[in-house]
Amino acid sequence: MTNTHMSPSRAGDFAEYYAVTWLWDQGYQVFKNCGCDGPVDLIAVADDGSIILIDVKTYRQAGSENCFRKTGERTPKQIEMGVQVLGFDPRDRKCYFVEHRDETTYTRHRNEQPTQYDLAYSDSGC
Repeated sequence: MTNTHMSPSRAGDFAEYYAVTWLWDQGYQVFKNCGCDGPVDLIAVADDGSIILIDVKTYRQAGSENCFRKTGERTPKQIEMGVQVLGFDPRDRKCYFVEHRDETTYTRHRNEQPTQYDLAYSDSGC
């Protein structure tokens, strides 16, 4: 059952914490974005050192109480960075990686080391 009175910000926090525990269950170390915006919500690191940049998206209620729609579109910056969308369904509290139309497989970054970014020149506004 979902809480329909939850603010969008709180719903996002809720989804991210479920995503963290789901990723832990999958064997990843997880690091969270300390800010409230930016192209990446979480960074997951596998035992072999491979890294996945993750944006957590929640199914959104659309219209009637039992009608939900998927979200998962990435920004051009996220596509450039190789960010993967991790979907969260509040109805059953399950997480899943979203397959992107512009990639042949949504797991391609699990087996590659992504480009290292210079954090001194981030677009976070900090």
